[in-house]
Amino acid sequence: QVELVESGGGLVQPGGSLRLSCAASGNISSINIMGWYRQAPGKQRELVATISSSDLPNYADSVKGRWTIARDNAKTTIYLQMNSLKSEDTAVYYCNLGQRKSGMTYLYWGQGTQVTVSA
Repeated sequence: QVELVESGGGLVQPGGSLRLSCAASGNISSINIMGWYRQAPGKQRELVATISSSDLPNYADSVKGRWTIARDNAKTTIYLQMNSLKSEDTAVYYCNLGQRKSGMTYLYWGQGTQVTVSA
């Protein structure tokens, strides 16, 4: 089992910045992909950014150039630096970890953290 604990959400004005963190613990494979997804009210959950265990990032077009995803050296914590925030970035942000063990694919989710961008 894997546990993901998110932190760093909150209220910020348009143009501001926030940094989200997600700490993973438990039975973590050395090869995995961690990332952030978000879900706004009335909308489907969407990918924001992911990072592989070899530190290869991937971003949604809507956040490219504004946000950066990174991992710590232990590869168990990821960060999402969100700059130039817009009102449309308002959503609940969920941390995700995907890995394969014994031929099976496992997906884990955090509890979510609210990000509100408003004047």
